[in-house]
Amino acid sequence: MATQALLNFGNMSGKWLLSGVQYHKPKAMSQTTLHHVRYFRRVTDASKQTKSPFTSELTKPGPIHLTRLWKPLGFSIMFSSASIVGSAIWEYENIRARTQRLIHRFEFTRVRRTGWRATVHNWWNSLDEGKKLFVPICFINVLVFCAWRVPALQGTMLRYFCSNPNSSAMCWPMVLSTFSHYTILHLAANMFVLNSFSSPVVAALGKEQFLALYLTSGVMSNLVSYFYKTVFSRPGLSLGASGAIMGILSFACTQYPDSRLSIIFLPMYTFTADSAIKAMVCLDTIGCIMKWQFFDHAAHLGGAAWGIFWQKWGNAYIWQKREPILTFWHEFRGPPRSRS
Repeated sequence: MATQALLNFGNMSGKWLLSGVQYHKPKAMSQTTLHHVRYFRRVTDASKQTKSPFTSELTKPGPIHLTRLWKPLGFSIMFSSASIVGSAIWEYENIRARTQRLIHRFEFTRVRRTGWRATVHNWWNSLDEGKKLFVPICFINVLVFCAWRVPALQGTMLRYFCSNPNSSAMCWPMVLSTFSHYTILHLAANMFVLNSFSSPVVAALGKEQFLALYLTSGVMSNLVSYFYKTVFSRPGLSLGASGAIMGILSFACTQYPDSRLSIIFLPMYTFTADSAIKAMVCLDTIGCIMKWQFFDHAAHLGGAAWGIFWQKWGNAYIWQKREPILTFWHEFRGPPRSRS
């Protein structure tokens, strides 16, 4: 795991650090090398050896046929549509709940909390909407990170929490891999970015639309990664939230193009958010052309493209056209029950 950039988003009082990881099958070692490796293992303490689960993952040889991509393409469209519809319904339910609390505000009995419950309650209420959305997303990522440490779950994690166009499980890993991190540095870096940009983007979109953008960016970034790996016959495992985070970053940099960014260790050098996202896209484009293997540059480009699309057209022509969904759900839910 390595970092691409460490910047300070001055006007939003946030910082971002983008990272990604892509695992490829290591090259075969010669017989002499294997001999030395076996000898080294005999003389070292076996209890101190840590074996990565990726070393046992074998990628099927041969080219990947483009016809295999119809399934993930259809899944991406359906999942993205479901995410947008679900987020719109969540927005309706939040508005409905707030309205009911306002109407019956004198009927609720206040619960007096003491001790640690009061501390947690006060801490939660002190968070803005962006941080309240970040906390559960981060918690899910931490749970998945802990699951990687359970030996009995290694097969499941490799199958469903790593995206790979040559795997028998192609669809759900496009979602689950965006919550999957194997190293603590990878997890911390991506969560640092998400935490830094959650508040300003939620302030611009609302928490419901932010969640829709985050989920769809993750799926679309993996779809672009699948196409790249298939066209250039470069199968490999990918995991991490960097594709989804690139969607959030590109939206923020496009929404606030004149905001000043600076490298955190060199705050005297500043540049605009517009210049930053252009530089990131150029770097990932070069990575795809040069076939660099450490990062999943195609996934980064897919997430960035989706974030820019959402800022330019998605918000206006998709999210703002959600009234039929809200009307249907309102009629389906019916009037709220009266309190007796």
